Amino acid sequence: MTVSSTSQKPARASTAREGRALHKGQQTKATIVDAALGLATHIGLEGLSIGALADVTNMSKSGVFAHFGSREELQISVIREYHARFEQEVFYPAMAAPRGISRLRALFDNWMKRTSIELDSGCIYISGAVEFDDRSGPVRDALANSVLTWYAAVRRAIEQCVECGQLKPDVDASQMLFEIHGLILALHYEARFLRMPGSIKRALGGFDSILERYGADPATAK
Repeated sequence: MTVSSTSQKPARASTAREGRALHKGQQTKATIVDAALGLATHIGLEGLSIGALADVTNMSKSGVFAHFGSREELQISVIREYHARFEQEVFYPAMAAPRGISRLRALFDNWMKRTSIELDSGCIYISGAVEFDDRSGPVRDALANSVLTWYAAVRRAIEQCVECGQLKPDVDASQMLFEIHGLILALHYEARFLRMPGSIKRALGGFDSILERYGADPATAK
């Protein structure tokens, strides 16, 4: 049986309308998430509310709610967006560097660049840890999984340095990661909270000291 062209046209038109509506809905949701991320960097994930976002985006509360269904899902969407941007700015550019110290340094340098910018706003990973460290639930899980994904990437970069012979063979990658992450946390505390000058320089110097202590050849660490 052959379907007539006249019966096919309405179906195609209906599909096209549905596609446009879906695309518009995705764009609207992306706009809301972008606004929510901007708020969260300043007031934290717990400060987010459907009402506040409705005011910022000039939408109704019901319109904002329809895209997420709950405040919790909104918070998770913000975490996912923050993580995606973190990867785009910090992780993926560093993958262009050769394996070993060059890649590890690129990861840290990119991390430092992003951290320097966030000193004027805030880091979702750090503020979120304070807000959700003693809680359970999907928001905390989403945040912790994002941080652990980043941890795994840096740990793997350290392990590759060992494999390349640029760090001592008995290096504890988790310990080295702990110390590198500590530099970022100390930088936030000193520069953002205490307003101490020279914090960025000290963090960079601390990274060089870690490389030297764990056996990196200064000539290859540049």
